[in-house]
Order: sequence, then structure tokens, then C-alpha cells
Amino acid sequence: MRFTSYLTPVCLLVCFSFASAAYGDTSYEQHKNLVYAETDGVGLVLDVFVPKEKKNGLAIVDVASGAWHSDRSKIGDHKRAKMFETMCQRGFVVFAVRPGSITKFSGKEMLTNVHSGIQWVKAHAEEYGIAADKLGLIGASAGGHLASLAAVTADDSTRVAAVAVFFPPTDFLEYGDSTNGQGANPTVNKLFPLMAFGVGNTEGKTPEELVSALKAVSPLYHVSESAPPFLLIHGDADMSVPLNQSQKLQKALQEKGVPAQLIIKKGGGHPWPTIHEEVAIMADWFVEKL
Repeated sequence: MRFTSYLTPVCLLVCFSFASAAYGDTSYEQHKNLVYAETDGVGLVLDVFVPKEKKNGLAIVDVASGAWHSDRSKIGDHKRAKMFETMCQRGFVVFAVRPGSITKFSGKEMLTNVHSGIQWVKAHAEEYGIAADKLGLIGASAGGHLASLAAVTADDSTRVAAVAVFFPPTDFLEYGDSTNGQGANPTVNKLFPLMAFGVGNTEGKTPEELVSALKAVSPLYHVSESAPPFLLIHGDADMSVPLNQSQKLQKALQEKGVPAQLIIKKGGGHPWPTIHEEVAIMADWFVEKL
């Protein structure tokens, strides 16, 4: 897995790589490709990581998506970041939900898929010996965006107890130098309408329609008092997702009285070589909150 500390905005759209970390023997058993939902006759799948040692009765839902693609390599990225190893060492059962890719699904459709994954986990809580009302939710980059969006748009059936995310896009209306999806980078220009409307549905849209659709998939504009506590972790040298994306979400949450902590990684890119250390901080935060 190639790792680059400072990625251009283009890299957000074509790749998302965690820092490489060797993994062999693990603290978990992995169960692959359990179908959690079906859409258009196609099954959506998740992997389950069950601790080999004593479980703590709690679970984490991991949104496995990078650059809004959720192929199996995204599971590998999270393994290299020691996401599953660290969480399972703390006793959490982890459900890695793959919500589909932008080549097939719009942002709103991927959000629906994440919510379906959360509902599946809750429905199988007894089977896995976990508390359905104390789920944690995690994600990074595109996965962080979808996790954040799922948390702030939840209803009773999809509500989670705490959210921790790495460098999430949160405001597609004002994204770094890009406004309303019309940035200088042509790849970014193409991505924003796909997020808003989906493949094959972008032609003939007015600027007003684009603004409305981008707002609908931006977590920032859905924050309310009912949102769960948040932990945001973001590098101050991130060239793909501007730091202010986390800063704005933190401010919006705090203004609604929602606990929101932001850890800024000095010199951290997208991501950084020692990100497994922040994964450990995230795991300890979940132990405290859940």
C-alpha cells in the first residue's frame, strides 16, 4: 500500500491510503461479506470483526469508504491503520459496512445504505452479544463524511451513541477553494455533481438545484441538539480535506450543545504514518463514551 503524507485534492477522488502497518496474528476473527441490505437486486455487504478474547458488550460500526468507493481494498486500508485490531483489543465487535461506490450511488443513496447497515447491526445485537443502544460509529475521509452525515440525520432506528471520524468532508458548499462544486480542479468539479445527483443524473441541473442537493449531503447543515457526541481528528497539513471542514462541524455541534472534541495532528496529512496512535486514542474515547 503506497502512502503519501501530502496528497493533492485529486488523490481524494482516486485513492485513500492509510499508513502501512504490518499485521499478521490478530486479536479478532473476521467474517466476510454478510449481506445487510439489497438494492436493485444487488446485495450490500459488511465484514464482522469479533474479538478472540473477552468482549465488552459494545460495538463499533465502521463506514469503509475511501474517495466514496467501498471496494474490499478499503477494508485493507483500515487493517493497516490497526482499526480493527485496536478496537477488538478493547473488546468491541466491529462491523465494517461497505455502503457502495459513487460510480453506482449518489451521496443520499450511500447515506441510506449506511443507515441500513446500522439497522442490520441493531437487529443482530443479541446474536453478537452487544448493546443495540450503545453503538459507536467511525469513518475516515469519505467514510468520515458518510458516518457524520448518518449520525446527524438519524432517526430512532439508526441512532448511534457516539461518533469518531478522521478528516471528514462536511460542507460541500464551501469546500476549501471550491464553492458550490465549482473549484479549480476538474476532478473535483466532476465529483460534486455526482455526490449531489448520482451517475447519469447531472445534466441540465441549475446552480440552485446543485446548491440544494450539495447541502442535502453536507453534514454541517443537518446538525441538531439530538446529534451524538463527536470526536474529530484532522491533520493541519491535509491537502485533500481542508482542516476547516472539521472545525466548522465542531463549531456547529457545540453551538447546539453537543459535545464535540477536535484533535489537530500537527503536520498530519491525509493521512499520516503514525495514524494508528490516533486510532488508539479513538478507541479509548469510545470506551469512555459508551
